[in-house]
Amino acid sequence: MDDRYSLSTPLCSLPAGDADKLLSEADGNCALLYLYLLRNGVVRSRRDAARALRISEAQVETAASKLRALGLLSPDSGRLPPPGNEMPEYTSEDIVRRTDTDGSFRDMLTETERVMGHTLSGADMKTLFGIYDHLGLPPEVIMLLLNSCVEDYRARYGPGRVPTMRMIEKEAYIWANREIATLDAAEEHLRVRRLRRETTSRIRLALNIRDRELTATEQKYIDGWLETGFPPESIEMAYDRTVTNTGQLKWSYMNRIIQSWDTKGLHTPEEIEAGDRPQKPGRGPEPAHKQSELERIRKIYDKVRNGQE
Repeated sequence: MDDRYSLSTPLCSLPAGDADKLLSEADGNCALLYLYLLRNGVVRSRRDAARALRISEAQVETAASKLRALGLLSPDSGRLPPPGNEMPEYTSEDIVRRTDTDGSFRDMLTETERVMGHTLSGADMKTLFGIYDHLGLPPEVIMLLLNSCVEDYRARYGPGRVPTMRMIEKEAYIWANREIATLDAAEEHLRVRRLRRETTSRIRLALNIRDRELTATEQKYIDGWLETGFPPESIEMAYDRTVTNTGQLKWSYMNRIIQSWDTKGLHTPEEIEAGDRPQKPGRGPEPAHKQSELERIRKIYDKVRNGQE
């Protein structure tokens, strides 16, 4: 038996360096997607590529991420367009077929039911499948997202509580649109979000809000201040001025203070202290009418004094 393999033609049209990288990666989906791009020039949708290559949309996105890491796709080219806002209409047969043929989705379905603590309904399975197939998030990223959503929900509403799959889908869209499609990107996203949550908690306590959660409007104010570059210490200074001037926490008043600092380019406590000190009572130039009155009195005094001399 002849164990030698050869192509029907000796011609190979891809660069030898690219071929070496693909061989070193030893990933069939990467090679398939590379050949698909080589033949068609661009991937216009996950669905088209998935159908052509007979793999899932999640596998297409994972392969694209690996090709970018290998330097075979530039950071700005070859990216798949962000998913639309509407999930496709999956049928029960779609779910059953994929569960039978796709071990990754089958394992993810089992793990999701374990984390959620209950068997998923048909609608829940379709939502999970849409996150996997339509949004193109890899299973390991989906599980990080799922566990994060469950932890956040339980921290807010108590042990044993879990979010709905619709809530998880909403967060999945955020991740997909931000191209959080690898473990490294997901872990960095969660790290930044954890720091933001800790900072927000510190600010909430500094504003003397201790017995309740922030409202959506209050959270929006704080998020905006942090994103503009104000550290918690500066926000506490704005709170102090607000309460000193109004006797209470007034969000719109406090926001005007912070906006005025931002307009002046003052963000850190040191910058604010140097560039926007509150004027103390009795200081500053005298009003014009007081200046003229003082001048008149001074002239009278000079006349009286000169007459005595």
